[in-house]
Amino acid sequence: MSTETNIYRLLQEHLDKSPVGYPATKSGVDISLLVQLFTPEEAEIATHLSTIKLEPIKTIHRRVKKSGKDMSVDELQKKLDRMARKGTILVYREKFRERRYRNTGVTAGGIVDFQVDRLTRDLVDTFHRYHQEHFAEAETTGRIGIPQLRTIPVETSIRVPGKYKVSTFDDARYLVEHAPGPLSVANCVCRQTKDIQGESCRYSDIRETCIQIGPDHARQYADMGIGRYITKGEALAILDRARQAGFILQPENSRNPENICCCCGDCCGLLSAVKKAPRPADMYASNYYTEVDATLCKGCGTCVKRCQLEARTLVDGKAVVNLDRCIGCGNCVVTCESGASRMIQKEQKLVPPKDKDTMFMNILEKKIGRWDVFKLKLKMLLGIRV
Repeated sequence: MSTETNIYRLLQEHLDKSPVGYPATKSGVDISLLVQLFTPEEAEIATHLSTIKLEPIKTIHRRVKKSGKDMSVDELQKKLDRMARKGTILVYREKFRERRYRNTGVTAGGIVDFQVDRLTRDLVDTFHRYHQEHFAEAETTGRIGIPQLRTIPVETSIRVPGKYKVSTFDDARYLVEHAPGPLSVANCVCRQTKDIQGESCRYSDIRETCIQIGPDHARQYADMGIGRYITKGEALAILDRARQAGFILQPENSRNPENICCCCGDCCGLLSAVKKAPRPADMYASNYYTEVDATLCKGCGTCVKRCQLEARTLVDGKAVVNLDRCIGCGNCVVTCESGASRMIQKEQKLVPPKDKDTMFMNILEKKIGRWDVFKLKLKMLLGIRV
C-alpha cells in the first residue's frame, strides 16, 4: 500500500468511528470517493479532526504539530477554512464566538450534501456505487440503529381539531416560525443527482427544497455559495409547494432540527433504500399512521398514486393501508376529497433528542455501547481526539 493510499485508509477508518460511520467496501470504492473529495494533504489534516466534537484551531494545531507536520496556526486555519468551503468538514462560528471545526459524515447529511450545485458525473457515479455496495445495506439492516431523519405530517393533514395535540417537534410550521437565527435554502442534492443520471424526479421540477435552520448551519451553506438566505415566510411557501408536490417532510431527528428535507421515494437516497425493505415503518421515527374509512372511500386511487412508500393499494374498489409501510407523512390525507383517509396518532409517542449533538451521541451509544461512549466523553474532556 502506497503512502498516499494509506493516508486515505487512515481517514476512512477514522471517519468510520463517527456516529453514522463510513464503512470500508470490498471493491475499495470508499477510498475512491475520498480521493475525489480530499487532496492527500487535506486527508492527513482531517485525520487530526474529531468526528464528534467541534474544536478550536489551537487544539487541532497541537495535534498536527505533534504528528511532525510543520505548519503555523494561521496556515492551518486557512487550509481548514478552504476545506470547509469545499464542504469536506464543518465549521461553526456563531455558537462559540470563534471558529470551531470537526469532521462530518461522508454520506447522507454530510459531505455529499455539501457538493450540491457542483456535482460531477464521476462523483455521482462513485457515490452511487458506494451507496449500492454498502450504505443502502447499512440503512436497511439497521447498522445505524437510530434514524438521522424523522417523518412529520404535512400541514393540514391532521383534520380533527382538538382530537390530537400535535407536538411542536411534529409541526413543520412551528419549527420554521420558531427557528433560531437565519434560514437558508439549497437545491436538493438527491434530485440533482438523479438529473445528472438522466432520471429526473417524476413528481416535480422543484429543486430548491432543502431548508437549513440556525446561524451556523444556514451560514455554512450561504458561505459556500450553495444556499441563499430566506425569510420564514419564504420557508413556509417552500413547504407548501412541497406538500402540493407530494413530498415527504423529513427534519433532522431532533427537537431543534438544523434542517428540513422535502423528499420523495424516487430520488431521496434514504427513502429509496428504506423503500426496498419489507417493513419501512419499523425503520422510521414517526408519531402517526393513516387509516381509511371504507364507508367513505370512493376508490379513486389518488392516495395509491400519491404514496411514496407504496403503502396503499386498492382492494375491491377501496383503499387499503399496509401499516408495515406507512410512515405517517399525511400526503394521502390532504388529497382525499371524500375524507376517507385520516391520520392516527400512535399510542406510544416518540420524543426526539434535544438537538443534533444529543442525537449523534444516542446513535453512537447504540453503535458501541454506553461504557465506550463514557470513555469517549472522558477523552473529549482531556482534549484527546475522538
